[in-house]
Amino acid sequence: MHQANLHQIECLLTLAEELHFGRTAERLGYSQSRVSQLVAELERRLGVRLVERTSRRVALTRFGVQFVDEVRPAYEELTAVFSRARDRARRRELRELRVGFHGDVYEEITEAFRSLRAEHGVSMALSEVPLGSPFTAVVEGRVDAAVVELPCHEAALTVGYRFPPQDRLLAVSTNHPLARRTSVTVEELAEWDVVRPLGDAPDYWMAARVPRATPAGLPISSSVAISTIHEGLATVAGGEHVMLVCRPLADRAARRDVRFLPVTGMEASSQLGLVWRRDRGGDQLVTLARLLRTAFTVAPAGARAATAAEEGPGRSASPVVVG
Repeated sequence: MHQANLHQIECLLTLAEELHFGRTAERLGYSQSRVSQLVAELERRLGVRLVERTSRRVALTRFGVQFVDEVRPAYEELTAVFSRARDRARRRELRELRVGFHGDVYEEITEAFRSLRAEHGVSMALSEVPLGSPFTAVVEGRVDAAVVELPCHEAALTVGYRFPPQDRLLAVSTNHPLARRTSVTVEELAEWDVVRPLGDAPDYWMAARVPRATPAGLPISSSVAISTIHEGLATVAGGEHVMLVCRPLADRAARRDVRFLPVTGMEASSQLGLVWRRDRGGDQLVTLARLLRTAFTVAPAGARAATAAEEGPGRSASPVVVG
């Protein structure tokens, strides 16, 4: 089937409105000879005359009128599709941030996202990154930034915002022998199988999630790897394994078959960070970091106040995002 050029269709539709080659050429930014050429090419493709032109008047033929009536709705819909596609592409390139995260995105984070959209016109495209691969999606450019657990010592990445540090707790099944306790010591971790993240994270990051040994040097067993926080909680609920989590996860966990116990003697706390590539930073990411700092500093009455540190070791206390 012969396919007409969109320029030919556009030219004919404009000519049908103006019924004048000179005004048509002026509207489209063409020469009159170019308008005549486009109409003639379309007539050749269709094999029928569409326009009658004399020294006094321009008019559509009977076939021309019918063709214009039939093709106009399709042309207008097609141009609308192209316009919407261009708008989406422009928003994606300039006005959208792709942000990865672990587990759940809680209220303080979504408040910052809403502010970014309402105050700066930047929308968020969120995607969950594997628990044990916190940096890969950012390094490879599949997301612009990620809210993940620290530390981050990757040369290609920078920490634009550090969330308030949190205590680490031990998740155990309500049927586990530890469930009757009010706390455990860090040395007791050597007595149980602690689930670990599954992924390609650097060794230093994996060791921060599940230490290889207690402060006294007792080895910590870790025979089961999990891909998500929720998978880890389900594994713990089975009764044979335990998992180290941050306090905000325990505060928000809805499971009744899992308990969370303080771990005394645990030196390292849990801390999230907003990380992005050093060579791909920008105003939008800096603005998001500022809004996160505001969300954790300006807390509702009764909530724990928080402050943040960009590229520094500052600490504060407030509920954060994931375990």
